[in-house]
Amino acid sequence: MSKLEKTIDIICAGEVLIDFIGHEVNTSINRTKDYHRFLGGSPTNVAVNAARLGLNSVLVATCGQDGLGEYIVRKLNANNVITSHIRKSDTEPTSVIFVSKSTGTPDFIPYREADYQITENQIPDELLASANIFHTTCFALSKNPARTTILESAKKAKLLGLQTSIDINFSERIWPDREEAKLVLKEYLSTNPLVKLSEDDCYRLFAESKTEDFIFEYFHDLGASTICLTKGKDGVVLSDKNFGMFYQKAQKIDEIKDTTGAGDAFWTGFLYAQLLKKSFEETITIAQKLAILKLQNVGRLPEDMDIEEYLK
Repeated sequence: MSKLEKTIDIICAGEVLIDFIGHEVNTSINRTKDYHRFLGGSPTNVAVNAARLGLNSVLVATCGQDGLGEYIVRKLNANNVITSHIRKSDTEPTSVIFVSKSTGTPDFIPYREADYQITENQIPDELLASANIFHTTCFALSKNPARTTILESAKKAKLLGLQTSIDINFSERIWPDREEAKLVLKEYLSTNPLVKLSEDDCYRLFAESKTEDFIFEYFHDLGASTICLTKGKDGVVLSDKNFGMFYQKAQKIDEIKDTTGAGDAFWTGFLYAQLLKKSFEETITIAQKLAILKLQNVGRLPEDMDIEEYLK
């Protein structure tokens, strides 16, 4: 295959869905009366945030051939995300998730339909060859056909010299079989992705608290050189096989308005800084700045500001 020019910064493959986020803060879903509609899905958030940073981002995802699917594509186009690899299913409706608005870890109820119907023809070799980063999530790998499509694409991406990436946003409600999840993660981690996970993710994946040493050793052994563990108000720990361990404390925030999507904002900043060949210190600082901006805004990053300028 001839060497294509790299015209795409990042391919995000995985779930696109509608988040119906409760209107009252720290109220259970049981007691929430009103919900506001937001474009959601972790890879979707990363694709939108990346485009806001001036990157060329492609979202590979599937929604329904319905009003919510139309809303998704309209919103993505308005945010300059490349939507030519989004498929609209005639048989499954758009996936939705009801989420309680929370200053902690939110409660949610998923209704999954179209989001995991990602097929091989949505990720052609030419697309992979034209990109720098291939990113996905644990959520996206939880069901077939998306799982097989994404695993095969990640292996091809690796051979083509792309940097793979994964947010291990594990939840037993999305993926009840933990042992299967670990096997699938092992397969994806063989591509040496940049790995993002949170303390919550680890607790859910291992069904108990694990030490940082255990977590880093576990994922390094599966093949990942760079692992970034986010710990909320306790900051970020990065472990890199060549660079060693690096800790950065969290920056203080006066008021958290909405935690949904903060991890995605953090990781977009991380990938953006890595594309710019920044050091790990600088990378984490940029990632934290973007996460803080998200925590202070409900829904998405603020529309009326130059985020590239803000990061400088």
